[in-house]
Amino acid sequence: MSNTDTADKLRIATCSLAGCFGCHMSFLDMDEALVSLIEHIEFNRSPLTDIKEVKDCDIGLIEGGLCNTENIAVLREFRAQCKIIVAVGACAINGGVPALRNHLDVQDCLKEAYVEGIGVVDPQIPCDEELPKLLKQVIPLHEVVTVDYFLPGCPPPAEAFVEIVTAVMEKRDARLPLKLRHFD
Repeated sequence: MSNTDTADKLRIATCSLAGCFGCHMSFLDMDEALVSLIEHIEFNRSPLTDIKEVKDCDIGLIEGGLCNTENIAVLREFRAQCKIIVAVGACAINGGVPALRNHLDVQDCLKEAYVEGIGVVDPQIPCDEELPKLLKQVIPLHEVVTVDYFLPGCPPPAEAFVEIVTAVMEKRDARLPLKLRHFD
C-alpha cells in the first residue's frame, strides 16, 4: 500500500437512481485497472462504501434516470458537491428502460401494479408521505443539472470508466473513441 495522502486522492461518488445497477457492475469490471487506480482514488458516497451523503468530490458518477422527487434531490446534491458530473448509461442519458412508462399515465401504472396486478394480496396504491412523489415522466439528468460527461451504453464498458477517471487525474479531456461510446 502506498503512502499517498488522502488529500491528494481523487474523490469519487457514485449513485444509482432509476436504473438497474448494471452501470455500477460495469464500473467494477475494471478489474485490475481498479486495483491500480485505488492508489489514486477514494470513494465517497457510493453503494461501494455505504456512505449516505456526498461531500466535496471531484467526480460524481450517476446512473439511472429521474423518476421521482427523491432522485431529483439526490442529483442536485451531487451537482452541488461534485466538480464533474458524469451521466452514466442509457437511463441517465435518455431515460432508458424506466422511460418506457413515459407514454402511460402514472396513475394507470400504479393501479395496474398495486390494485389489478397478478398476485396482488392487499389492493391499494401506496400513499405514505415518506414515499417520494413520482414524476409524470422519467427524465434524463441533463434536464435538471449541467452534465459534464456522458458515458453511453447499457452499460458503458469498463474501459470508458477507466478513461474518465484517468483523464480527470491527469487533468486532461477524456478521450472516448467510438468503441467506448457505442451499443453492442
